[in-house]
This record gives sequence, C-alpha cells and structure tokens, in this order.
Amino acid sequence: MRPARIEDLEEIVDLLADDPLGARVEGGDLAPYAAAFARITADHGQIQAVAELGGQVVGTMQLSIIPSLTRRGTTRAQIEGVSTLSSLRGKGIGETLFAWAFDEARRHGATLVQLTSETARGNAHRFYEHLGFAPSHVGFTKPLGR
Repeated sequence: MRPARIEDLEEIVDLLADDPLGARVEGGDLAPYAAAFARITADHGQIQAVAELGGQVVGTMQLSIIPSLTRRGTTRAQIEGVSTLSSLRGKGIGETLFAWAFDEARRHGATLVQLTSETARGNAHRFYEHLGFAPSHVGFTKPLGR
C-alpha cells in the first residue's frame, strides 16, 4: 500500500473501469482524471491510495478525512472509489486496502468510517459487511450537471 502517484493514473482508471458498472462511466480521456488527481493530492484531507503487487497497481481507493460537528465533533473517514483488479478479486487485496484505510483513518483521528456503494453491487455489500460495516443509512445522489 502506498499513496498514488500521477504515473499510476492510467492503471487506476483501468481499475475503476474493470467491472460492468465502472465500464459504463469510467475510462477514455485521462485529462479529467489528471485534473481530479491534482485536486486530490493538493488537499491534505484526501489520500488516493494504491495496492501494488509485483510493480503493478492491483487496487485503489480514495480516503477522505472529514472533520464534523455531528456526533460531538467527531472526525469521519469516507472511503470512495474502491476497486481491485478483477482477476485478483477474492485474493485479499480488498482486505489489505481496507486495513490500510482503517489504520490511516485512526492516524488522522477518525472515529467512524463510512462509505457508499451502488445498490447493484451485491458482492461488494457482502464484502463490506464481512469487514464490519453495517447498512445504517440510506444514501441519495443528485446529478448537478455542468
């Protein structure tokens, strides 16, 4: 596990597109990803991480540290964009990603970790529950357009 570098960007995008849902919305021109990567790496509350195996990026996630007034001023960690190489799913890479994220969140003072997941990702939901997550909230999204 390590922080992502700009040189990892193409492999990260490939990971994000490496499933049926991701394939519909990810990939193509790297310019918007490069702009987002620059914003992420400039923000000290954001960490784009990768799991590397034999010099290849095989997993990725974004960890956001969020100070909050709720829950008596707790700090939360939000996990986004989790993906592992499809040919290696079930081999412990996801568990490694999350173990790293939990440690990193604690190091930043977080007392709660949260994530959202597409409703169609049943296998991912079972994995998150295996890690100790509970389906505790209903999430809503609203596209804002550009």
